[in-house]
Amino acid sequence: MTLRVAIVGAGPAGIFAADLLAKSEVDVSVDILERLPAPYGLVRYGVAPDHPRIKEIVKALQRVLARPEVRFLGNVEYGVDVKLEDLREFYDAVVIATGAMTDRALGIPGEELPGSFGAADFVSWYDAHPDVPRTWPLEARSVAVLGAGNVALDVARVLAKTADEMLTTDIPANVYAGLRANRATDVHVFARRGPAYAKFSPLELRELAHSPNVDVLVHPEGFEVDEASMEHIASNKQAKMVLDTLANWVGREPKGKPHRIHLHFLEQPVAIEGDGAVATLRTERTALVGDGSVAGTGELTDWDVQAVYRAVGYRSTPLPGLPFDDHDAVIPNDGGRVLDLDGDPVPGAYVTGWIKRGPIGLIGHTKSDAAETVEHLLAQTVATAPERDPEAFTSYLTERGVDVMRFADWERLDQHEIALGEESGRVRVKVVDREEMLRAGR
Repeated sequence: MTLRVAIVGAGPAGIFAADLLAKSEVDVSVDILERLPAPYGLVRYGVAPDHPRIKEIVKALQRVLARPEVRFLGNVEYGVDVKLEDLREFYDAVVIATGAMTDRALGIPGEELPGSFGAADFVSWYDAHPDVPRTWPLEARSVAVLGAGNVALDVARVLAKTADEMLTTDIPANVYAGLRANRATDVHVFARRGPAYAKFSPLELRELAHSPNVDVLVHPEGFEVDEASMEHIASNKQAKMVLDTLANWVGREPKGKPHRIHLHFLEQPVAIEGDGAVATLRTERTALVGDGSVAGTGELTDWDVQAVYRAVGYRSTPLPGLPFDDHDAVIPNDGGRVLDLDGDPVPGAYVTGWIKRGPIGLIGHTKSDAAETVEHLLAQTVATAPERDPEAFTSYLTERGVDVMRFADWERLDQHEIALGEESGRVRVKVVDREEMLRAGR
């Protein structure tokens, strides 16, 4: 008997799980449910538009969706269009792979002030997510970006580059118009730890300096490396490459370009201040303590900024009918098997990706993550769903008035975006409006 599996979420985590299921020795039928009309999750809506190389993974993901054992069912929202008990009628197992799309709170005073933004929200805007506002306020001339990871670099780079530089990418007209109105000249990136512990990838860091309109300045204050730092980079090739790049930039004179990205290390944000809007970021100088961590020194600095972008990590959100660990922002699980509040496995319920382990790691980690979950699923799942006809579920959705995007519909939308790009000499131009996405798919 064919095993019926539903995967909720069509990002890399969900699609990798589908691929492993389809390639297994078990006869399976996999449906991937995605609340957006388009697949690929953060690869489409979380990678900066000027990073086309990273988006090469889309080709591999597309091949999985084209497999005969796999169906893409877009524009279907778990918790709104279907509940867990509904899925149990049609599937023997359900894999949750909804990832993490919201911002982790920083937990400092003033975080809620107008002009204080979560980086994830800004990324969703410039990546043309259909469920976010079409405009973004970009009046600030001096901007702070908090964080030492690739998202912080993406945000800083997009804020510092000119709109015309971004016009070679897939951004739609509303994003181009917003970036043209951007008034930022100085973008300050703050990291609480030392340069040896920055989470940047070497490639993303070097790309900061590729713009003809941006000077990258590493401030010598806080650029400290101790014995623990040296031990860290000795065992971490990427960290050494990052440190070498930063060391070459320390204290160099600006070349007079119109925009500047400033990198500050050993500066910990402690408050955002302003009368009704962001006017100041207060940081505390930290010091290396010899074991890779840092401690506050009590030395405070006020920075004149009119906007703050918090890039301190993504956070998953709870899903109806499933347990949730609010502290770690994950669904409690044992190797991918969902656990209830008593720690007992929930029959037929599994989890993979960031909502399983937290928003850490790269694509490679997601593959191994999915492998662990799929191994447990195949070992434990038996045919339990009363309704086993694949078309029964899509009929159920149709009866509920859900306008389902099939894979063929997505392919038409994909070709439509490519055609829009060809008109302006670009690889593609994203369609941002949900209804327009659905129309293009038809």
